[in-house]
Amino acid sequence: MNFRPRDRWGASTEPEINLIPFIDVLLVVLIFLMLSTTYSKFSELQLKLPVADADAQRNYPKEVVVAIAADGRYLVNKQPLSGRDVAAMVDALNTAAKAGKDSVVIISADAAAPHQAVITVMEAARRSGLSQITFAAQTPTAKGP
Repeated sequence: MNFRPRDRWGASTEPEINLIPFIDVLLVVLIFLMLSTTYSKFSELQLKLPVADADAQRNYPKEVVVAIAADGRYLVNKQPLSGRDVAAMVDALNTAAKAGKDSVVIISADAAAPHQAVITVMEAARRSGLSQITFAAQTPTAKGP
């Protein structure tokens, strides 16, 4: 026995898929995405970075360049340092810092230098009162095929 109702031509009606709720959900998702991407533009900071001439800064008298070799040896402004402890580094930094507390310590460490050697220089700079520290790095070179 077939209990399904038949239309007037005698065929059973097929179920229809209602697309209205699906479209409503898609519109809500689209509105959410539009609002969230628009909001992210307002949360960014607009910065105007200062312009610096790199060649003019190379001979800057306030620089103290500390080079660290792979085996942990130190050079302060191209002068070898006899000791490897913090006290010897403090004395060398105080001597090399001609601008006093305004001097900038540039740490140029070998890639294989011990981590402790870099920390020693940073600790010596702190004890000397030199708060401006930067690290030198080189850009990777493009290797040919």
